[in-house]
Amino acid sequence: MTTLAASVLRITDLDRALLWWVRLGFGEEFRHQFEPGLPWYVGIVREEARVHLSQHAGDAAGPGLVYLWVDDVDAVAAEFGATVEDMPWARDCEVVDPDGNRVRAATALSAG
Repeated sequence: MTTLAASVLRITDLDRALLWWVRLGFGEEFRHQFEPGLPWYVGIVREEARVHLSQHAGDAAGPGLVYLWVDDVDAVAAEFGATVEDMPWARDCEVVDPDGNRVRAATALSAG
């Protein structure tokens, strides 16, 4: 059995949010709008990591926090001008999207 989860983050400007998340290597998976002019609900994906971005005021009051495991936290930090910190469990950095949602990207420490 496989279990996957998707975090839901509140956004205000869909185009601005998507451009930001593309920098983290995410691509659009789906887009839903009940009727023209109503808020968007969009799924984005990077490998097995999924995040849902919602313009609906009642979804995820936010700002939120997502923790991502990546192969190269240094590349993420360089892309966003962030500082990498050494933690007991990983090397990680924090970046903030245009809506104030925090994203911590981490690379696990090698065993041994």
